[in-house]
Amino acid sequence: QVQLVESGGGLVQAGESLRLSCAATGSIVKINLMGWYRQAPGRERELVAAMSRGGSTNYADSVKGRFTISRDYTKNTVALQMDSLKSEDTAVYYCNSVGVWTPTEFYTIAYWGRGTQVTVST
Repeated sequence: QVQLVESGGGLVQAGESLRLSCAATGSIVKINLMGWYRQAPGRERELVAAMSRGGSTNYADSVKGRFTISRDYTKNTVALQMDSLKSEDTAVYYCNSVGVWTPTEFYTIAYWGRGTQVTVST
C-alpha cells in the first residue's frame, strides 16, 4: 500500500515563502512521476508542478519563476519551494505520484495525499 503524506502548509503574508514536503511510504522501489496539484474553493484541481524520475519538470504558467519542485529519489520524497506567494496561490495543495514500482508490482494508478492548506493573506 502506497501512501503520500504532505506537510508544510500554513498561513503567510503575500510575498513570503513556504516549503511543502511530501513523503511516499510503503514498499516502494522507485516512482516515475511526482508532483503537486492544488484546488481553490469553487475551482477544479490543477497541476502546479511535476518532476519525472529523469529530472524533467513541468510548471503551471502562473507559478513559473516563483515555485521550484525538487525530489529526493532515494527517500521517495518531493518538495515544493514557493516564493513570492500571492493571494491567488491560496488553495489546498495535494501531492501526487504516478508510476510506482514495488519489489513485485508496477502500479500505473495515481496516488494522492490528503492535502495541505496554503493560505496567503494580503
